[in-house]
Amino acid sequence: MQIIQSIKDRGGVIMAILIAIALISFILMDSNSGSKGSITKPSVGKVNGNTIEGRYFDKRVKTEENKQAQQSGQAPTGAALLRVRESMWNQIVAENIFYAEADKLGITLTPKELSAILLSNDQANPFKQERGLLAPDGTLDIAKAKDAINNIKKFKGEQREAIDAQILDPLKLSTAVAKYTGLISASAYYPTWMQEKDIAEAKSFATISYAAVPYTDISDSAVLVKDEEINAYVAKRKDLFKQEAGRTISYISFSQLPTTSDSAIAKKQIEELKGAFIADTSAKSFLARNTSAVDYVDEYLPLARLTSTQKDTITKQPIGQVFGPYVEGQNFALSKVIGTKQLPDSVKARHILIALTDRETGKEIRTDSAGKKLADSLYTAVNSGANFAALAVQYSADQGSKIKGGDLGTFGYGQMVAEFNEFCFTGNPGAKKVVKTQFGYHVIEIQNQSNFKTAYKVAILAKPILTSNETFNMATQAATKAAINKDAKALGEYAAKNGLKIVEYPTVLKENDYTVGNMQDARNVVKWAFEAKKGEVSSPLPVGDDQVVVTVNKIYTEGVQDAATARPMAEAAVKNQKKAAIIVAKLGNYTTLEAAATAYNKQVLMAGADSSITLSGKIINGIGSEPKLIGAAFNKENLNKPSTPIIGNSGVFVIKVTSVLPTASKTTEQLAAQATARLSSIKGQAANWFEALRKQATIKDNRSKFY
Repeated sequence: MQIIQSIKDRGGVIMAILIAIALISFILMDSNSGSKGSITKPSVGKVNGNTIEGRYFDKRVKTEENKQAQQSGQAPTGAALLRVRESMWNQIVAENIFYAEADKLGITLTPKELSAILLSNDQANPFKQERGLLAPDGTLDIAKAKDAINNIKKFKGEQREAIDAQILDPLKLSTAVAKYTGLISASAYYPTWMQEKDIAEAKSFATISYAAVPYTDISDSAVLVKDEEINAYVAKRKDLFKQEAGRTISYISFSQLPTTSDSAIAKKQIEELKGAFIADTSAKSFLARNTSAVDYVDEYLPLARLTSTQKDTITKQPIGQVFGPYVEGQNFALSKVIGTKQLPDSVKARHILIALTDRETGKEIRTDSAGKKLADSLYTAVNSGANFAALAVQYSADQGSKIKGGDLGTFGYGQMVAEFNEFCFTGNPGAKKVVKTQFGYHVIEIQNQSNFKTAYKVAILAKPILTSNETFNMATQAATKAAINKDAKALGEYAAKNGLKIVEYPTVLKENDYTVGNMQDARNVVKWAFEAKKGEVSSPLPVGDDQVVVTVNKIYTEGVQDAATARPMAEAAVKNQKKAAIIVAKLGNYTTLEAAATAYNKQVLMAGADSSITLSGKIINGIGSEPKLIGAAFNKENLNKPSTPIIGNSGVFVIKVTSVLPTASKTTEQLAAQATARLSSIKGQAANWFEALRKQATIKDNRSKFY
């Protein structure tokens, strides 16, 4: 799309150039890896002993910030910036873990492979996103692609480093991941011994009689679980009860948002201007003179492009009449319709672009006066009957449209930059004009306009609803009074006495967290909590529109959970163990299945007649997931006599195996389908390969020391 894409999306051309530059720099193998070695800022962490330098991390974060700023037109701040930092940390950690594994296997992206990507019609080829490098049929123009490669081989410097991080590194990573995933998928194997085992396990099924005593038959109140019992349970299952360092907190928030009184002040202020706004004849000057919080838009806009929440009401007002005051976001506003006009909602046009600078290097091609002179000459020529399309092919710098004689196709209102848009939508079909934009001088011809609708020029006078000094001071003073209570108990008593709500945040905060519940930019709260002692109370901390006073409820150290922390997950299991012991003791020395059932007034039931009890089965119909029962059903010692008590997932069972019978033979097709499903399952398990690598990695995160 080249230049015209940039007119529609101002970052488009820059990004296209950067993609090409980054890719070719890799072809040249002009590695800049040494730049990381020169970084002297303390490290922000390590992955398997590999240091992540602070300056390198900051540079990657800054590159991502710039990328988001290009896409949205606004640099990330506050919580958005914290999210960028967290995301980039996770990405760098993932890269370190994965590349170490890929290096062992010799997985890389070679210059030859990259060249093949760049000169292919594969959708993964970044050149395919550049219209100027495409043939009329939409395929890649190989000659143009090669020319592009040759033209940007000399690009070097810090800009290229930024592009590598933004474009090249993700391409290298995605290619390596694809290769690695392919290797894993290809290595997934269903060995013969496993096939034979699966077939053998499915060849027979058992039927059983059983008596079941659910754990729910024993009241929870009859079984008390001590801390030492929780600790003993955890000690045997440490992997399930690992914990990171963390904190739990409680807090009281004091709002600094504008009060009803503050809102009334803003409303009164704008009401006093209403009469003057009606009488004034220069809306632009009036808004500037009275410092409106909303900029004046000196153009006619279709209803769909008006941003006011009250636009339907505003546009029904007579011209010159003022509507309001009304609340618009954080403002009180007055709106005045300055005028209306019938404008098309889409235009078909063509243009010839005379660029003043080289879009790839930024160097001047011609002076402004020379560009204007050439554009004026072309304008005179087309007005005198010269072939517009031929001149576009010869002179236009827009590679995307020149091959079509300058044709831009049909575009909607607001898709082009302001100057371009203004002429195309306010001029008449057939009109031609020289228009200057940020890209140079355009000779434009309006070819057609369609779907005319009413457009409105609206002036909005807005005054922000601000927090008054009185409101701000009251919130600050209230927070300061609460913070005087320097331990959690005193703070709780103070809150109860003064009708304040203490919010207990139950989630364990990690050292690099930046959100606390609905508080999206609470990094200062988390940092304070990790520097404080248990029960300590903070000074007032600013978070968004609030002042918060925080206290630390509990401190978690890295390692294995203590009894209090592990209890919610472990207590039920320990209770079931104790209940099982009670049940087994009451069952006593039974000699028949009926005697075991009578001990708890249970009935003898049957299962397995539907062939659901097989060694390869997971569920017993009517009972549920009880692996120990499945194993016992194929134990010859339990054939025609009661088993010893089986402590299961949902209760204690006594079974008697009544038969072990062959299952229906499977056809060759069924066995093949079974093998295919098993192999697919094996491949599915292998899909979690990165999580397995991450768990094996040693990751040291020092970011909290710097951010």
